[in-house]
Amino acid sequence: MAPSFDDANALIDFVVRDGNGVKGLVDSGISQVPERYIQPPDERMEKVVESSKDGFSSVPIDLSKLDGPDHDQVVEAIVKAAETLGFFQVINHGMPLDFLESLKNAAHRFFALPADAKSVYLKGVSPSPSVKYGTSFAPEQEKALEWKDFVSMVYTNDGDAQQHWPKECKEEAFDYLKSSIEMVRRLLTVLIGNLGVTLDDSRLESLIGMKMVNMNFYPICPNPELTVGVGRHSDMGTLTVLLQDGIGGLYVKLEESKLDGRKEEWIEIPPIPGALVINVGDSLQILSNGRYKSAEHRVRTTSKQSRVSVPFFAIPRPTTKIGPLRHLAELDGGAIYREVEFQEYMSNFFGHAHDGKKSLDFVKISAN
Repeated sequence: MAPSFDDANALIDFVVRDGNGVKGLVDSGISQVPERYIQPPDERMEKVVESSKDGFSSVPIDLSKLDGPDHDQVVEAIVKAAETLGFFQVINHGMPLDFLESLKNAAHRFFALPADAKSVYLKGVSPSPSVKYGTSFAPEQEKALEWKDFVSMVYTNDGDAQQHWPKECKEEAFDYLKSSIEMVRRLLTVLIGNLGVTLDDSRLESLIGMKMVNMNFYPICPNPELTVGVGRHSDMGTLTVLLQDGIGGLYVKLEESKLDGRKEEWIEIPPIPGALVINVGDSLQILSNGRYKSAEHRVRTTSKQSRVSVPFFAIPRPTTKIGPLRHLAELDGGAIYREVEFQEYMSNFFGHAHDGKKSLDFVKISAN
């Protein structure tokens, strides 16, 4: 007989503090979602649109063509995606299909570990501050918890990664990081170049100097219509590279456009074999003075099969000052955002539960 999780404190102890995670709930044999995971009606995802619209997310960009005669068309496609949806998919990115499969297998291997093997990486007891295992995003601040477990690995140097990252997934995560950062440099050079700026290596590195690989696990859910895997949010960094599995469930908010007569809606980023998902983060939106859009996105759960995703986050160094490029602010008649040391932005971001793109309000300059 499955244990009862009606008591909120007992639930938090079991899931969060003892490190059993959502997977532990499912493994215990629960037949319905505990109350702490039930989302308010307006946050549930049972009515979201299943299909992509207008090709916004379904046509991948061939990165190999950046080096050929179609260079300008590829640049145009990347820029358009960053200016509209904030998401796009890429193929021929240099990571073989068998490697991407091994990366997903590594994620499944880690989350299949018993709770006591994963809980050694809980915050406060982890052997390294660069490795954290947890569940949901900010359990202490959230009114409704997210149906997700994760392990986060921050890169400081090769030696630390080899010594402290979990052995079940560190080799794959390390190789993914190395490949992703090279792709991010190419994409960021394209996007910043389109803004009329050429960044030297040191400035470019300051915008992506903090590098992190997460592995996310979304266990099978008995009541997917009541829950979310991840709530509405944008990423705080510069660019994100995401590997999806074939199950799907990632949705992006397509903003209303009065110019195009487009209504606001949520569309799915469909899984494409061998493709990687790229999305703009808050830092790039701030840098571009709002020209590039950090995408508000969320993840739904499923009752059919557990799924994994593996994001790589390219994030400014904590000491980097982020603010609109000066010439863009002049062209636009003023800066939309104030300049801030990224550590401040990051502290604010992690200090609140997911709530759409409200993290940007921290630096937004109010109109007089």
